[in-house]
Amino acid sequence: MVQNQKTPTHHNSTLYISPVVNKKNDILYVTPPNPATSSANKLLETPGSKQSTSSFFNFDKTSQHHHNDLSHHSLDDPLTPVDKLRLWRHDAIMQHQYKTAEFIGDKILELTSDPNDAFWLGQVYFNQGNFLRCKDLITSNINYNNSISCRYLAGYSLIKLEMWDDALDLLGETNPFKNNTNTTSSSIRSNSCDDGGIKLEASMCYLRGIVYANQNNFERAKECYKEACMVDVKCYEALHELLDNNLMTPVEEWEFVMTQLNYRDNLDGNEELIKLLYTTKLSKYLNTSKFDESEHILKEEYDLSENCDLMLSRADYLYTQCNFDECLNICERILNKDQYNFDVIPNYLSCLYELGGKNKLFLKAHQLAELHPTNAMTWLAIGTYYLSINKVVEARKFFSKATLLNPNFGQAWVGFAHTFAAEGEHEQAISAYAFAARLFPGTHLPNLFLGMQHLQMNNLNLSEEYLLASYQICNSDPLLLNELGVINFHRNHFDKAELFLRDALNAAKNLNSDSKTWISIHANLGHVYRRANQPYKALECFNQALKISNKNDANILSAIGLIHLRLGNIFKAIDILHDALAISPLDPVASDLLKRALEANKENQEIFNLAPTATIGKLKLPSEISINRRTKGIEDVDSASDDDDDEDIMDIEQN
Repeated sequence: MVQNQKTPTHHNSTLYISPVVNKKNDILYVTPPNPATSSANKLLETPGSKQSTSSFFNFDKTSQHHHNDLSHHSLDDPLTPVDKLRLWRHDAIMQHQYKTAEFIGDKILELTSDPNDAFWLGQVYFNQGNFLRCKDLITSNINYNNSISCRYLAGYSLIKLEMWDDALDLLGETNPFKNNTNTTSSSIRSNSCDDGGIKLEASMCYLRGIVYANQNNFERAKECYKEACMVDVKCYEALHELLDNNLMTPVEEWEFVMTQLNYRDNLDGNEELIKLLYTTKLSKYLNTSKFDESEHILKEEYDLSENCDLMLSRADYLYTQCNFDECLNICERILNKDQYNFDVIPNYLSCLYELGGKNKLFLKAHQLAELHPTNAMTWLAIGTYYLSINKVVEARKFFSKATLLNPNFGQAWVGFAHTFAAEGEHEQAISAYAFAARLFPGTHLPNLFLGMQHLQMNNLNLSEEYLLASYQICNSDPLLLNELGVINFHRNHFDKAELFLRDALNAAKNLNSDSKTWISIHANLGHVYRRANQPYKALECFNQALKISNKNDANILSAIGLIHLRLGNIFKAIDILHDALAISPLDPVASDLLKRALEANKENQEIFNLAPTATIGKLKLPSEISINRRTKGIEDVDSASDDDDDEDIMDIEQN
């Protein structure tokens, strides 16, 4: 019987108990033989012959002359029988021959009763999807249960079984090693891992975060993920959860990754590379110059210009800048290189929606439904397609299915809420947006959508509160700036409204020329100038909106007609209002204004002496609702606002 291997501490990774690492002085890694170049004799060699080797291990003792510690390992000492069984088991695991690994692993465990052998047999069960068997194996023996690696695997099995409370009992509600008498939190971060793997303590912190996230305790989940990264910077799974789910604000993200993580220990000379890669993952709302610098170094010095992950970071940057055309081009490049890359799908779907790519949306949704029918991303794609063709009820059904498959799928919750917003069901939309805000506390979009819904319900105070909360996270989104302009318009703060709308125009410079957002901001600014008694500036804005839209719009033409009426240009107003009615014959605002203009012309009197008439209905610009993380459309004009001397029949509004 061989002596049991030492059980790893929480500072070690599972590599510590791998026979590959444990016998690294006895093993030479070789590339498996290439059948195309091997001779027929080698292909037909009898298994177990002197020339035959495992595809993963070659026990050539002559390799030991490369090592300096030969005094600890005799060249004449052969591997023990159990060692050979362990290598057989490990080779079977590496080749995914789990029945073989289970057959041999079970016998090894009976021979040794070693917790490390229990861990590897548990790995076989886990990889086969037999999570309950894996958990029972480990918890059946107190020695196995006391092993850090075994406890980690048992906890992960319980998570896979969605037994959250049991998993938390096994893992602990807090990190049990954090206040260890021999290990303070600071010394944990500086204590390197002997084998270069990921510390088990960090991995257990990550699992603890998964449990809290599935219990909707996102604040505790965030702390666990942060602790995992601080214990071991190589625990990228935890960092991915933090960044992908926007659990931190952009400022918190940059401060955490740039100043609180320890890149010096146990990265074996890769400190700069890892820090640059992590930097490209951070929020693109701020420090864009640092992102550009990191991206440039990775492309030029590390030759990663065609790396899909780096291209995805660029796509995220373009998306936050509303540059949907370029973002779509990069997404398509990624999919051409790796068509099963699910990380790029949300951006790809959103860009197609924004740019009206209905055919491509249909094709991608069809492909995903055929190949990945149980993935929540598939039903997000299908819901996006149905929303793009204005089948709101069908879209809601598929968004709902995506949330059932993945209750923490924030993009699906936002899409689900959009379907209610599209039908004017504000209360249901607010409920869904609020849940998305809990899932994505570090992004400005849920609060933006909540503010828009409350504004439609004329809850100006609540709306402003949500919009300002969104503004604290991101102050460069043109839609958000437009909404803040609308709020100030309704409060008759025309100077502040003009300031926000001007900022919105500057932020929207990268939009494509026919973007409804760009057009709507121009039109809204025109209404601000109109109400502020600056008619010529208002006319300039409305004419610019018509110019970039490449087509006449009845609502904008009606606004221009109103201004000409107030300026006394009655014949000009009549011509423009006729044009508006030619586009939209049943438009009540254009009809009422034309009636006024004709009466004024008939009576040959000034427009400002006209008596007030009935309040007119709404003028609206078309609106778009995006899936994923962003809405880019704006609705525009509304009715019934009194000036000092006459009743003004138009006002601006968002959606």
